[in-house]
Amino acid sequence: MLINIQIGNTGLYVSGLLLLNVASPVFAQDNNPFSQNTEEDRVSEISPALRINHPNNRAENRRLVEPESGNTAFRTFDGSFNNLENSGIGAAGAQLLRLVAPAYTDGLSALAGNNRQSPRVISNTVFAQSASIPNQFNTSDHLWQWGQFLDHDIDLTDGSDPPEPANIAVPSGDVYFDPGSSGTQEIPFNRSLYDPTTGTNNARQQLNEITAWIDASNVYGSNAERAAALRSNDGSGKLKTSAGGFLPYNTSGLANAGGSDGNFFIAGDVRVNEQAGLIAMHTLFVREHNRLAELIADSVPELNGDQIYQIARRMVGAEMQIITFREYLPALLGPEAIPSYSGYNANINASISNTFSTAAYRYGHSALNETLLRLDQFGNESEFGHLALRDAFFNPLVITEQGGIEPILRGLANQRSQAVDTQVIDDVRNFLFGEPGSGGFDLVSLNIQRGRDHGLPSYNQTRIALGFSPATSFADISSNPDIQSRLADVYSNVGDIDLWVGGLSEDPIAGSQLGTLFHHIVSEQFTALRDGDRFWYTLQLSTQEREIVENLSLADIIRLNTNIGDEISDDVFHISGQNTSPDSGNPTPNNSPSNAPQPTGPSDNEQPGNEPPPNDPPGSGLPPNGGPPRDGPPGNGPQRNNPGAT
Repeated sequence: MLINIQIGNTGLYVSGLLLLNVASPVFAQDNNPFSQNTEEDRVSEISPALRINHPNNRAENRRLVEPESGNTAFRTFDGSFNNLENSGIGAAGAQLLRLVAPAYTDGLSALAGNNRQSPRVISNTVFAQSASIPNQFNTSDHLWQWGQFLDHDIDLTDGSDPPEPANIAVPSGDVYFDPGSSGTQEIPFNRSLYDPTTGTNNARQQLNEITAWIDASNVYGSNAERAAALRSNDGSGKLKTSAGGFLPYNTSGLANAGGSDGNFFIAGDVRVNEQAGLIAMHTLFVREHNRLAELIADSVPELNGDQIYQIARRMVGAEMQIITFREYLPALLGPEAIPSYSGYNANINASISNTFSTAAYRYGHSALNETLLRLDQFGNESEFGHLALRDAFFNPLVITEQGGIEPILRGLANQRSQAVDTQVIDDVRNFLFGEPGSGGFDLVSLNIQRGRDHGLPSYNQTRIALGFSPATSFADISSNPDIQSRLADVYSNVGDIDLWVGGLSEDPIAGSQLGTLFHHIVSEQFTALRDGDRFWYTLQLSTQEREIVENLSLADIIRLNTNIGDEISDDVFHISGQNTSPDSGNPTPNNSPSNAPQPTGPSDNEQPGNEPPPNDPPGSGLPPNGGPPRDGPPGNGPQRNNPGAT
């Protein structure tokens, strides 16, 4: 096959940006064995599961370097100069965008919600899950797995260094975190990295440390150093791999979640080793890059290694965009949630919003199952058995020594994801990254505290700011009496509800797995990421390149880069390819493995119905009269539109 390649200027114009870490608080108690460590160890103690050191020149590393040409054929690694009117839009190190005014207690930086219950109390009361609650849309675990993989392409906000603790109080007698009923236990929490020019005379603004664009930065990196370390640099244009076609190991000591030693994989995003399903996705797309590099080199032999690499990188980024908009978002939001594409709009500020990254896009934490299925080609349990999610964290050996990525990719396609609701499995609510007291912590508590740390307004404040009617009772939020009761147990009134909690409590709107508010925030963000991207694939790829990538689904990419065949559906986002809605009766999969944990039917505490809250307009989840534009409500912080545009 011959490919008509668009090359243009092949120079690599990047700026050296941050090599930053993921600060994830962990459980500690008064007799924490780390408490006597050195200052260096004390910093890493904030997240002993991750241990990522910051460079000393963070401000200098954020300096953008303008490309020699304002219209290069390829993206910069750091995402800068996508918008020629405002080069920092979408760049690594940019502020998270405020679509809604912050609600810090002191107006500047003090945590929001100082009169609310401890996040751990809310977690125990509202989010404790006692039984499996599969979704009613027949979507598979690939829904949340692609969501996580994509999330690591578009946003990352690290913790402060040196730490700025805002520990979470644990209620006395908490079964997992205070079994001795001391009443003194806390879940350590480190506040997020923020722009140092904010928070004193103006409201604190957190940073997005990777590119905001859907550009496969999770595969290639968001800075030149990381991108170079991942390349084979042998003239082939390929990315490095290790024996068996797995990801390369971190032999160069780059910043990496899990530790900077050579026992963990390295990828474009530091979070690659977080869990085995994520490792599988990263491995898949490194293989896909190398497959495309071979195809390009065979078709156009005169290209050099840099040109092959950049063209393959551009095509992989296009594949991520296509899968996201053609398969993932329709599975999550419904087929009509995103408006038709009408071309690039330089007036749009496509930066990641704080309400999206810190609240709405954390929906996936409620969709997780306790077990990652591992299946052979016949749909039977792998010889290594299924994998408990709590055993999949930071454990590359479950990939390299237990059958590779194929069993996990098959399993993700053959298990229904949990419903998006206020129920979260124990593996992340009590055992994330380890046992309580030994590295484990509560993801629900962290999410709630993170929203307060970022000064996110309450659920009702956000609804009002985005053009929706406020809830006046708990019944306005959810038609489920159990959810109403749980909310009433921890919030004195609906005006106090944390944004993440309220958003997940809403009944899903027709055709969507999300309620009105989160449906709106998520669809708005992805529309902006598409419309504000000068390098959107339809604008950059040649006709032949588009023909190659546009005909590929996620299932196709899996088959092309593994030994998986027709045992998976052509639509891996739905069980057995059955794209269904709750009204279709939620058929059970006809190829579920006989030895696998079987999806159960809706439980008594599953959210009933599919209607929007009483105060919301019916239909797509849009606010009345279309709601506020991308620039947000007047006076509520930096505008969504591009202030540099003329």
